[in-house]
Amino acid sequence: MKVIGDRQFVEVPGEATHELPPLLVRRRPEVERLDKVMRMAQSLVEQEDLVRAPEAAFEESQLEFERRRMDLAVNLVEQYLAFLSHWQWGHDILEWIRQCELTFETSKALRTLLRPDVWPHAGRSSFVRLLEDKEVPHANVELSQAVGLRLTFRQPPPLECFSDQFLFYLNSPVAASAYEAWAARSPKPHASLPPERFLIRVVAI
Repeated sequence: MKVIGDRQFVEVPGEATHELPPLLVRRRPEVERLDKVMRMAQSLVEQEDLVRAPEAAFEESQLEFERRRMDLAVNLVEQYLAFLSHWQWGHDILEWIRQCELTFETSKALRTLLRPDVWPHAGRSSFVRLLEDKEVPHANVELSQAVGLRLTFRQPPPLECFSDQFLFYLNSPVAASAYEAWAARSPKPHASLPPERFLIRVVAI
C-alpha cells in the first residue's frame, strides 16, 4: 500500500501499465425536438408564475414582461441541457466501470484489487476517482455529480417533470447525495487506484 497525503493507493503487482477499456461518451445531449423542450420551459414559467406580471398595462411594461419570461425559459432549457449532458456522462461512466470490472476479473495481476476481504481494496467509486486523477477530458462535467444523476434517474425525465427549483438549486445536492450513498456501499477501508499504472482513452461517439 502506498500513502500520499491523506490518500491510500492499492499496490498493483508488477511494473506493467494496464490499459483499461475505452470510456465511450456521447458528448451531445440527445434532444430530438429542441422546440418542444422550449415550449415545455415556457409552459413551466407560465404555470409556476415565475415572473410577476406588470401592474400597469403600458406597452413597454408588457414587452419587458414577455422578454423576462422568454429569458427565464431559455435559462431553464440551458439548465436542462446541462442536466442531460451530466446524466449521459454518468450513464457512460457506469457502463465503463462494469467493463473495467470484467477486465480486472480476467487479469491475474488485477483480480484481487476489488476484493473487500483484501486490505486495502478498490471500490467502484475508485474508478471515478481514477478518471479525475488522470484528468481525462470531460467537457466541464463534474464526474461524481454525473454519476449521481445517473444513479438517481434510470432515464432522463422530460423537462416538464422538473420544477424550476430542481434545475436551479436542487440538482447538485441531489446528485452529490446519491453519489455519496453509492460510494459508501463499498466496505471500508478502500483505497484509490494508482493513476500511473493505468491507461484510459475517452472516445466520443
